[in-house]
Amino acid sequence: MTTTRSTNDTGTHTTSTHDLGTTGRPSAAAGHLHPPCIQWDFSTVKRLVAAYGALSTAVLITVAVLATTGHPVTSFMWGRSGGVLASAAVIYWMTVLAARGTRWAFLRVRILSVLMPIVIVGVDLVPGICPPWFALVQAASALPLAAAAFVSNGSRLRAAFPKSS
Repeated sequence: MTTTRSTNDTGTHTTSTHDLGTTGRPSAAAGHLHPPCIQWDFSTVKRLVAAYGALSTAVLITVAVLATTGHPVTSFMWGRSGGVLASAAVIYWMTVLAARGTRWAFLRVRILSVLMPIVIVGVDLVPGICPPWFALVQAASALPLAAAAFVSNGSRLRAAFPKSS
């Protein structure tokens, strides 16, 4: 929400408030995101994405500890752990924007919360690409994001962002 204050020709101050997203068009925040149930759903999604990030951080730390103690760690494990952690940061940022009414961010949160767990598990199932323990830990880190997919694709949040015509 942006508040603009200006002075007209007679010297009086006027104040106007408008809800414009990053594109300059009215966003869903104009009235659809204020009900407590909508904000509760966004808080739930944020907590689940934060849990995904925390578990991803734990995986990266585990890989770092193993590498420093002389255990075999592949470049795939480093890249995958860092990439998943980076995706958690981006998804959390987009969730915050969506909670403020940015439709494009909401759509991306919906898509990524469904696709990322599938991709994480699918890639880890490729034989020989990573140790079984790594695949299990990565799959466990994707579970909170999978739960976030159910909330972000629920009818309440979808109704808060109606399709523009």
